[in-house]
Amino acid sequence: MSDDNSTNNPEDILGFMKDHIKRYLASDGTDGHDMNGNPCLVITTVGKKSGEPRQAAVIYGKEGDKVVVIASKGGSDIAPSWYTNMAALGGAIIQIGADRMAVSMRVADGEERQRLWKMMAGIFPAYDEYQKKTSRVIPVVVLEKV
Repeated sequence: MSDDNSTNNPEDILGFMKDHIKRYLASDGTDGHDMNGNPCLVITTVGKKSGEPRQAAVIYGKEGDKVVVIASKGGSDIAPSWYTNMAALGGAIIQIGADRMAVSMRVADGEERQRLWKMMAGIFPAYDEYQKKTSRVIPVVVLEKV
């Protein structure tokens, strides 16, 4: 899971996320765009091993036309599968509310990464704690409509 939840039980988190995504998609984001007070989108990727569609609910921010997400997996030393699947394909489909769009992805670096990290930590302060939990540099992912 990309974002904090009240439980650390993986089965509870997985169940919460599956239900959240189902409600989000069924309501065109009316039920689910706000996830515990944070703006949320749904990313649809293709599993790099399975070839099957995979979905994840992720907190996002916007800078102009760009959508920004953080590949944190709660500060895990392993990147979230949505990120590795997206990186393998170079993009994905995202849904923000009722709007679905194909996006390309790139990882921000340098000053852009610092600026966007600060923006995203302003939306979801736990990202700073997540970075402290892991030795990997958590990717700041920039999504742009194609």
